[in-house]
Amino acid sequence: MKMPVYFISHGGGPWPYMPEAQQMYAVLTRSLQEIPGQLNRKPTAVLMISAHWEANGGFLLMSNPKPPMLYDYYGFPEHTYTIQYPAPGSATLTERTAQLLQEAGLPYALDAQRGFDHGAFVPMAVMYPDADIPLVQLSIETHFSPQLHIALGRALTPLRDEGVLIIGSGLSYHNLREIRSTGAVPSAQFDAWLQQAIVQGPVEQRLQQLENWESAPAARRAHPREDHLIPLMVAAGAAEDDPAVCVYHDTGTFANITASSFRFG
Repeated sequence: MKMPVYFISHGGGPWPYMPEAQQMYAVLTRSLQEIPGQLNRKPTAVLMISAHWEANGGFLLMSNPKPPMLYDYYGFPEHTYTIQYPAPGSATLTERTAQLLQEAGLPYALDAQRGFDHGAFVPMAVMYPDADIPLVQLSIETHFSPQLHIALGRALTPLRDEGVLIIGSGLSYHNLREIRSTGAVPSAQFDAWLQQAIVQGPVEQRLQQLENWESAPAARRAHPREDHLIPLMVAAGAAEDDPAVCVYHDTGTFANITASSFRFG
């Protein structure tokens, strides 16, 4: 059976490793812990498209069989800079993904140095704390074309029939200037549009609406820079015409920010 595809809101920084953050992220924790049980089988590997890895002019694909850690956050407790998530890479998945990108005419390069960033290891540590699922990261492209990233998702679709779990990891709202102050209303407005475009509206109109996301209510207040939204385009592209459901919805993070995650298929 075909694997579903996810777009997840991954929270802020290394929150699973901070006791003081557990109450605020309780709903997110439960939603991530529930993902393995929503699958029809254990994934052969996870392909993670994280908002925290950008490449210019094409895509970068992790090829290290034992990826290191990348602590790409600042101002957090000292112990969060010694976190280990020792999941292996996967040469098989890297080679297959490279083949699919090549067949689709999408420019890419292999990166043997890249480590797991917190957009990848943070949700994986909650979903699969034993780190026993091979994990490969694929970058986004820094010009943030919705059409390009939807095409990327479409190219990756065959992986779903091969036991690979595709996850786009970002945030449904990402305005760091307002997230602790005035973000409640714009995050709710944009989230309502996401629910309509992804879950409630006609599937055949979903990709067109996502391509035109800038016309959504409060779009640029929700995403002044769309790096954390673009992984959703990849997930939606890989979803084809599969229906979507909201698997995480919270209105209580930071200054009453609304955030959501979605499963396709």
